[in-house]
Amino acid sequence: MVGLGETDEEIFETFDDLRAAGVDIVTLGQYLRPTKNHLPVERYVTPEQFNHYREVGLAKGFMEVPSGPMVRSSYRADRVFEKNNLGLAAPATVPVSNAINQIPLKQIN
Repeated sequence: MVGLGETDEEIFETFDDLRAAGVDIVTLGQYLRPTKNHLPVERYVTPEQFNHYREVGLAKGFMEVPSGPMVRSSYRADRVFEKNNLGLAAPATVPVSNAINQIPLKQIN
């Protein structure tokens, strides 16, 4: 979600961190204040800026970057899933983090 006071530099650094962690799909949408008890919107991002975020994300190596005011994490997930999984090889290695606060992966036998 964007619109809470983050800078473009912070967004692009986050892209870099996500790519370094092996993430290949990222979504960007506009934060909308659900109630007056929640944080106010700092800025409304233009459709042109959302397009720019998508272009930068694709240039950084993401397979897909749904980006727009009403995009949410499940935005057209079926299409993104198909694009991500049709004939594309899995990454050779996935970076492993030593972070203590990560949820352990479930082992499938």
